[in-house]
Amino acid sequence: MAAAATKLGRSLQQRRTFVNARVKWVGDPYLDEAVQREKNLKQLLSLKDRIVSSPSKSLPLSSLSLLKPLVDLPITVANFCQKYSSVFTTFQPSPSHPLHVRLTPEALTLHKEEETTHLSPPHRNVTVQRLTKFLLLTGARSLPLNVVDRFRFDLGLPHDYITSLISDYPDYFEVTEINDRLTGEKTLALTLSSPRNNLAVSEMERREAYTNGSLIKGLRIRYSMNFPKGYALEKRVKNWVEQWQNLPYISPYENAFHLGSSSDQAEKWTVAVLHELLCLLVSKKTETDNVLCLGEYLGFGMRFKKALVHHPGIFYMSHKIRTQTVVLREGYHKQFLLERHPLMGMRHRYVYLMSKSGRGKKRDYVHGIERSKQRKRAIKACEDGEIECTQ
Repeated sequence: MAAAATKLGRSLQQRRTFVNARVKWVGDPYLDEAVQREKNLKQLLSLKDRIVSSPSKSLPLSSLSLLKPLVDLPITVANFCQKYSSVFTTFQPSPSHPLHVRLTPEALTLHKEEETTHLSPPHRNVTVQRLTKFLLLTGARSLPLNVVDRFRFDLGLPHDYITSLISDYPDYFEVTEINDRLTGEKTLALTLSSPRNNLAVSEMERREAYTNGSLIKGLRIRYSMNFPKGYALEKRVKNWVEQWQNLPYISPYENAFHLGSSSDQAEKWTVAVLHELLCLLVSKKTETDNVLCLGEYLGFGMRFKKALVHHPGIFYMSHKIRTQTVVLREGYHKQFLLERHPLMGMRHRYVYLMSKSGRGKKRDYVHGIERSKQRKRAIKACEDGEIECTQ
């Protein structure tokens, strides 16, 4: 009898009933707006952090120009600073020195408030828990630093998180040397110092426990699904989704690789991992490339991509701001983020400051003198390191 039950269970695990139908993509203007309004924000903050890290709180324009590919700027540093003149300003320390870039007083004030937020004990404790859960998702409780860096902005980590955060929590984290599972080469990784299994509870499980007073494994927990106005699934796809929703929920912190990779149950677990990942992010969204890169390290291969395509009611794929972004639908009401996170409040203030740059006259001043075309050519040459810029 037990053997028969085991055989039946394995049969259910291997079942694949997803219909051979294309799940169409339909644009969501609200979520597109949520992505679009942060255009160039990540690049701007990266540039800002490098400038304020300098002892003089400024850097030569020619030095910043070398960072263009590192911070993924869409235009030259000179043009970027000119575009966002409410955040950056250029000046010459002296007639014999090249042009430097520093923050405007308003941007510097905002940066100091952001820094205060990062340093506050309550915020640091929550950030440490979020990062711990992120590493717990890997199973091995470890990830190469270059992969963690991909999610630094989305996890709300400070730009210098290794020295300003990780080093202060040795009982949680350590930096170790591992063999990269994709390249086979030695690389540095962020690793949990201890299991921290008490934190291995997903957002879906937390909600279930809150509703029912306790958490029971294997419940048929259903995902919230939202579609843009006018969107409708084909009937056969809708029927499959309904059956799929009723499958048992497997925690993303469990190892369910024993399930057949193409089975419906395995896909529900894959969605659980993706859902939890996005719940951990302060903006409930990240670039698709980040998700797929993490999937490779976790051993999911193309399963992440298939799950994102199969479930447009849970995940939205936006094609704004020169990339593709995965958005957790339930994290938003129209274009507004539901969870009030202090860092997101700070970022919205940066976005507002960025928007002020285009409101004034389209002039660029150095020491109060409007640039001529000749002056702009000189700045370009300075940026490229061809000449020293003088007044």
